[in-house]
Amino acid sequence: MTGMKYNLSEKVVVVTGGSRGIGLEIARQLLVENARVVICARKKEGLDAAMESLGQSDRVLAIQAHIARQEEVEHLFERVQEKFSRFDILINNVGMNILTASLADTEPALWQKIIDSNLNGTYLCSRKAAQLMKTQGHGKIVSISSLAARKSSPGMGVYGIAKAGIEMMTKVLASELAASNIQVNSVAPGMVKTKFSEPFWSNEQLHQEICKGIPAGRIAEPSDVVHPVLFLASEGASFITGQTIVVDGGQSIV
Repeated sequence: MTGMKYNLSEKVVVVTGGSRGIGLEIARQLLVENARVVICARKKEGLDAAMESLGQSDRVLAIQAHIARQEEVEHLFERVQEKFSRFDILINNVGMNILTASLADTEPALWQKIIDSNLNGTYLCSRKAAQLMKTQGHGKIVSISSLAARKSSPGMGVYGIAKAGIEMMTKVLASELAASNIQVNSVAPGMVKTKFSEPFWSNEQLHQEICKGIPAGRIAEPSDVVHPVLFLASEGASFITGQTIVVDGGQSIV
């Protein structure tokens, strides 16, 4: 799939949670596309490692920001405007899950932490992005959801609720922003082979059991998610809005 092209040259793209996993792979492929890329994350050490991995370039900017804090989101987009003078695409990639007990037994503080990172952060970034895009008369927002938004999974109840909220947010924003030439979509992966899901796929017996429930016979690689995201960010998806592409190897159809 490395030969695919999405005509994203010179587009300015913000990737939240861009220091590792799917976000880092999205940033890497965007640079191959000759886009201008801004990655953000909470931890400086993660951003430093990501920048080293991506290679020093004036086409990429790393900004430390906690996207669940409005003032830090404002600062993030101010820096983007200062560096590139415009902004074309937002990829809402931040995702955080802490395995929980049953929903009824989950402490409110833990609920809030997971909702803040996944849902509130996506809202704050999308809100600011939409304001900027409306003044420009164009833009694309692509959010990472999850199969957990559609299927209850043990230990992932709060995470699934947050991701379900992202899918509804996608629909609401799409309907509100379509007249401003802004498309809003999301991608919902099943399990992806990243550090985030390592406790599952690193256990060989558990890995085999998971794969039995996936018609494609394997869990996703990051590139399986990256390419649908880049398609939705491209001009090829300009008449697609309010949609969620499920990327799960057929897991949700069995």
